[in-house]
Amino acid sequence: MATSQSGRRHLNLALIFATAVMAGILGSMPTSVVAQSSASPGMRARPIRMVIPFPPGNSGDIIARAIMPTATDVMKHTIIIDNRGGASGAIAAEIVASSTPDGTTLLFGTTGLLAINPAMYSKLPYHPVRDFAPVVYCAGSTYTIVVSPALPVSNLKEFVALAKAKPGELNLGSTGAGTGMYLSGVLFNSIAGVKITHVPYKGATDALTDLIAGRIQVMFATTSSAVPYVQSNKVRALAITGTDRDPALPQLPTVLETGVADYTSVSFFGVLAPRATPRAIIQGLNEAFVTALKAEVKQRLATLGVNVAWSTPEEFGDRIKRELEKWTKTVRAIGVQAD
Repeated sequence: MATSQSGRRHLNLALIFATAVMAGILGSMPTSVVAQSSASPGMRARPIRMVIPFPPGNSGDIIARAIMPTATDVMKHTIIIDNRGGASGAIAAEIVASSTPDGTTLLFGTTGLLAINPAMYSKLPYHPVRDFAPVVYCAGSTYTIVVSPALPVSNLKEFVALAKAKPGELNLGSTGAGTGMYLSGVLFNSIAGVKITHVPYKGATDALTDLIAGRIQVMFATTSSAVPYVQSNKVRALAITGTDRDPALPQLPTVLETGVADYTSVSFFGVLAPRATPRAIIQGLNEAFVTALKAEVKQRLATLGVNVAWSTPEEFGDRIKRELEKWTKTVRAIGVQAD
């Protein structure tokens, strides 16, 4: 007799449960998986610690905090956000890479952490492929080129002209050498033929504060962090770095539209676990996060210029490898190095 859809689902859950028991990690599995299995009533699961490689208020932190409440509801399991900014995300990455691979410590990874850092730094305390097990791709975000309101430019062409007239005199704020913000600016320097001086900050909020005050002149801010500042007229937006205009700021042209040929820069975000995390746990987490991303999270983040999507663990792993190859080639072509 053919197995019903419900029967197949219970069989799959039973297999996940059996695998977890054999691995000795059942108490660490996401509650959404545990609760649907035949777990003993007295079992207790620990909270999931989501390590964010940014300080509070950074665009990546904003995106993570938009996703986690819904993920918590789906899993019926507490997710604790642990902000560990600094060292271009390496501090957070090392924490997760060296954690017990039981599904209770996860990393909210980015293009900068997984693809740009390895290209920029000759020595890192982690490897983006060998040290992590991809769980799920979550979102992609463009950058918005924003300038101080005091700067006498109203569009990107005027900014380029000013930068060429004052080589080295305009300061570019970023979240540190090796991050997407930094490399987006370096790439722009190269393609547009300008020289803008880099000023690193611990977080995007600090850099935006100095931009508003006129202490720095330009930032390649992630669109999710830039939107509220643009809408409140605290900074002036000049262009979007994606291939298409962004629904969050539809009035802004892309850099390509302004005449700067061959320039695009987009950042991705996703969840990873320590490399040796059992497959059953990775699959359970993936299913829970995909369910969360399909809910109201997609609409919530679209207003911030974030394109929410999802993937299998394998698809996310392939994306990381592609991005790593792309940015390694870019860094080598530009000839920049952070150490």
